[in-house]
Amino acid sequence: MFLLFIGIDPVFSQTRYSVPEEMAEGSFVGNIAKDLGIELSRLISGKARIVTKGSRQYVDLNRDKGILVVRERIDREELCEQTTPCSFSFEIILESPIQLHRVTVEVTDINDHAPSFPKDSIKLEISESAVSGARFSLDSAMDLDVGVNGIQNYALKPTDHFKIEINSNMDGSTSLEMILQSPLDRESVEEFSLLLIAADGGEPQKSGTVRIHVAVLDANDNAPVCEKATYKAEVKENSPVGTNIVTVKATDPDKGSYGDVMYSIAHASAEARQLFTINSETGLVSLTGKLDFEKTKSYHVNVKAKDHGGQVDTCKVLIEVVDENDNAPSIQLMSFSNTIPEDSPSGTTVVVINIEDSDSGKNGIVHCAINTDVPFKIESSLTDYYTLVTDGALDRESTNEYNITIMATDEGVPKRYSNKTVTIKVSDVNDNSPSFDRDEYVAYVTENNNQGVSAITIHAKDADIGLNARLTYFLSETDIGGIPVTSLVSVNPDTGVIQALRSYDFEQMKTFTFNVTARDGGSPPLNANVTVTVHILDQNDNAPQILYPVQTSGSLVAEIVPRSADIGYLVTKIVAVDVDSGQNAWLSYKLQKAADRALFEVGAQNGEIRTVRQVTDKDAVKQKLTVIVEDNGQPSRSATVTVNVAVADSFPEVLSEFTDFNRDKDYNGDLTFYLVVALAAVSFLFISCLVVIISVKVHRWRQSRVLYHSSLPVIPYYPPQYADIGGTGTGTGTLKHVYNYEVCMTTDSRKSDSKFLRPSPGVLMVDPSYMDTMQREAGRDDVLDDADPLELQKPPNNDWRLPPNQRPGPSGAGPLPEGAGVVAGTGPWPNPPTEAEQLQALMAGANAVSEATATMGPRYNAQYVPDYRQNVYIPGSTATLTANPQQPPQQALPPPQAMPPTDAPKAAQTPASKKKSTKKDKK
Repeated sequence: MFLLFIGIDPVFSQTRYSVPEEMAEGSFVGNIAKDLGIELSRLISGKARIVTKGSRQYVDLNRDKGILVVRERIDREELCEQTTPCSFSFEIILESPIQLHRVTVEVTDINDHAPSFPKDSIKLEISESAVSGARFSLDSAMDLDVGVNGIQNYALKPTDHFKIEINSNMDGSTSLEMILQSPLDRESVEEFSLLLIAADGGEPQKSGTVRIHVAVLDANDNAPVCEKATYKAEVKENSPVGTNIVTVKATDPDKGSYGDVMYSIAHASAEARQLFTINSETGLVSLTGKLDFEKTKSYHVNVKAKDHGGQVDTCKVLIEVVDENDNAPSIQLMSFSNTIPEDSPSGTTVVVINIEDSDSGKNGIVHCAINTDVPFKIESSLTDYYTLVTDGALDRESTNEYNITIMATDEGVPKRYSNKTVTIKVSDVNDNSPSFDRDEYVAYVTENNNQGVSAITIHAKDADIGLNARLTYFLSETDIGGIPVTSLVSVNPDTGVIQALRSYDFEQMKTFTFNVTARDGGSPPLNANVTVTVHILDQNDNAPQILYPVQTSGSLVAEIVPRSADIGYLVTKIVAVDVDSGQNAWLSYKLQKAADRALFEVGAQNGEIRTVRQVTDKDAVKQKLTVIVEDNGQPSRSATVTVNVAVADSFPEVLSEFTDFNRDKDYNGDLTFYLVVALAAVSFLFISCLVVIISVKVHRWRQSRVLYHSSLPVIPYYPPQYADIGGTGTGTGTLKHVYNYEVCMTTDSRKSDSKFLRPSPGVLMVDPSYMDTMQREAGRDDVLDDADPLELQKPPNNDWRLPPNQRPGPSGAGPLPEGAGVVAGTGPWPNPPTEAEQLQALMAGANAVSEATATMGPRYNAQYVPDYRQNVYIPGSTATLTANPQQPPQQALPPPQAMPPTDAPKAAQTPASKKKSTKKDKK
């Protein structure tokens, strides 16, 4: 046993072993792992296996030990017949990666066959006239063994008249001839019996024998002679049976039966005897079987020419079989991976192919190719072996399967070809990111939606398959106005349905934007983001809101319209808003009840209240307009506002009308009770504070409790800078400038209410709770001043009730000199007033009670008393409220100056003297 190691390629290698035939099963052939340098673990992981071309496998692979062992008995003669050297080949295939190793095992011969002759005995007829040296052809013995185990020599016994000569033929075979050494004498010996022995050179030596019977015939002077010693002929392998190949010709000059030549096959192999025959009379060699060039390329036949006298001659016929292209190439897949990842690099081996053609020459030259429309190519690795490898990038998303046709063509005439189609599937890898069907999603959700309502469904696709294409949706962690997006919406991870997690309010949030991520299930996973914008649609869920005029639970709004107003006079404008949007916020205005001869109308679009005709005497002074503000939503929502309009030319007229304004209202019993209690509590606190302040100022005012329980109205107070205009002493007693002052007066004795008026040519605010009337100043948000009423109104000074010459003052004070004009006031009391002085002041106030008006306070007939029909004087203040709009502005007096000494005050007037005032003085 010996080893031939040819060479190993990283992928392909070839190894050769030699074993004798007839080895027992399991016998060791060779250590393939060691010889090829392959680890035992590689043989196991690569699933090493033996691939043979034929149906029989003589050698098996032990992967655990890495050795080759005999699988079944090997008969060299059955495997190779006479061919030397005798060998068989097989391939060892390993996978992942694919490796191919060719192994050739040469089978050496052992001497297991003895030589044998075709016949058990040979009969020869030899004429006695045969001369010494005559040759007689004999059939050679056959030994299936080869080499030294084949036939090595022949021996003939006895050797008195004959000897054996061994001749070598051109095809390597041998032929035997028996040579006559001495003449025969039929009369002496008519028959001979010889023993021919064939021996081989094996150990132990084996032999075979045949018995030769020689009959001595009468003399025949001439023997047949072949025209050619060797005949050569060619025959095509696909020639039909009966095809004439060659004609052998021999001549014999003898006459009669000794001149007739008979032809026969003297020596040929068993196969040749089955394929060829010769006509005994004509010597024509013809075909009797089917030739196969791939099995036997040539045949050698010896033809014997014999006459009837026993003379013979032998010639050789060499028949060459001509190859024809009768075999198509055969394609065999040695290793095949029908699935390949799409990210496989170029040059990855997919299939190992073995292509063979049994023909020879050009007929056996094979070319292999595949269809050109695939990213694969064929490469030649070993003889008759080809590999199919990738030739470019694969993309499963473009083509997920390839049908590759392997075509093998020889160079024969006509050409023969064969093909085999293999299907290669491209397996997916995660090489594609998800993609959304839109660049941006826009959803519309109506406000006041139900929680969990579906806003929109997003959809993404992934060109991959399987787990690589399984998408999961989730929200990106962001905040929208400080609110996590996960508290606003949610996304179904499987379907991509986006749902609202809360009820939206259009007025708080009109739109918001967030990102949704789609992630596949590959490794590593790939993502894609898309922006989703949710627009909240408005619903008509808000009624209009009145901004102007302001409606409160305890106040009324009144607008003054002069009787001389023209048509289209703007009374006021209703200002309203609707927090909804679109047509839901389109507002329209209309009057709730419009009379046939309505004085006012409201603009349907702008809310302006204007007069539609001239004011007549029949029109009521007080008019209440109810305006409906309605939006354009479905269904529509509305709000109402009540506007009180006073048709009057003067403020006193408006004031008198609005005095009884509250009487028309139907008070709720409980509400009225609470208002009365609250008003009484406030009045008590106010009066208490006022009494405390007066007590501090007066110190020892012993009559304070009488004044506190008195039912007298509040007596006005002449401010220090009060003076008669014109210097005549008969003026109106007003200030030199016009000022707006708050007025404290009684209004309704039945309810014991009090009013604080602030005259204004515009709007009057009437508060039914406190019965306070004040001016609504532009640009101010508060209706009432923040100042404490005790700070705004100072305690009254009793000096104003008397004429200047009767006012209490320091001792020695006298009347004002002529031309003094202005009474400067006395300032603080230097000495406490006497009881007589206090009594005079009380008597003067009581005299005016019966003549005082209900709303404007007391009126006096003295020239020093102001005219309350035109002016209102505010106690504790230095200004006058003028009700006559045509009265010219009055100027305030200059600051007080030092006065000259005055005379002693005169005696105070009695009530009797007060009644003597003239009518002119009262006016």
